[in-house]
Amino acid sequence: MLIKLKGKILFDPEDKTNKHLSQSSWKRIAMVIIEGGHSNDICKYYSWFIKRRYDIDLLEPLRGPHVTFINDRESDTNGKWEEVKKKYNNKEICIFLDTSPRTDSAENKKRITNCWWLNIPNELRTELQSIRDELGMGRPFFGMHMTLGRAEDFIKDDDFIEGVQKCKRMNIEQSKYIHNLIKKGIIND
Repeated sequence: MLIKLKGKILFDPEDKTNKHLSQSSWKRIAMVIIEGGHSNDICKYYSWFIKRRYDIDLLEPLRGPHVTFINDRESDTNGKWEEVKKKYNNKEICIFLDTSPRTDSAENKKRITNCWWLNIPNELRTELQSIRDELGMGRPFFGMHMTLGRAEDFIKDDDFIEGVQKCKRMNIEQSKYIHNLIKKGIIND
């Protein structure tokens, strides 16, 4: 099943983390920020769904619901960044998401992020890919998707009680466990 969301393209978003700040001199980023109304609750809704179905709490994306379609070295572009930015920045766009949540919590990867996301099907990425094409870039390494959240071991604010020591929820291990069950076909995603 697919859902359609509206957003605005944003080139060179504000740095929100030290990592982004340290990479900003050589990295170029462009994303679709999902706009207004109920669409701002989409990450919360799917996080709730994952919590209900798999008992995994997710941390929300720092930038809220968005699709990062360029997250590459400036040297990978063809030097037309400012030109393409001027053409597309703040342009309204519709994106389509497959409603089956995905995760990367595999045991055999070198880098596990424990993220959960919704894919943009390949055949529905053409408008965003055409912007990458104008910059001389191929398909993105991680594909195009909207991150729903990241499984981390933490104590939820709701569970915090002053002066009481509580253990962290084991969200990372649970995320890996569910991923492996999906991969083995034991449960459907």
